[in-house]
Amino acid sequence: MNCEVALIPEHKVFEKSQQYVKRFSRYKNPDAVRDKILARYQLAEFELCVLGNLCLETVEEAIAMVPSIESRGRAQDDEAIEKMLNDLSLIKKFE
Repeated sequence: MNCEVALIPEHKVFEKSQQYVKRFSRYKNPDAVRDKILARYQLAEFELCVLGNLCLETVEEAIAMVPSIESRGRAQDDEAIEKMLNDLSLIKKFE
């Protein structure tokens, strides 16, 4: 996720990339996102990265960008996806 890349030590080679991820990083504590979202919603790492980096607000947006959250045996219903998006939003605001 962008917030993890922002933790890379500053170095000339990474300067532009680091400016980008710092600007668009939405979470201060990547461990909080992992601990509270990955296991609870049985997400794959890439699913969490997409949802976290894009800061999607609606269930429809989440499904359009990460269609696998509706499939792969987990069958997250709309209510669970909405709760997950709300949880991500709360982590962004308070952690």
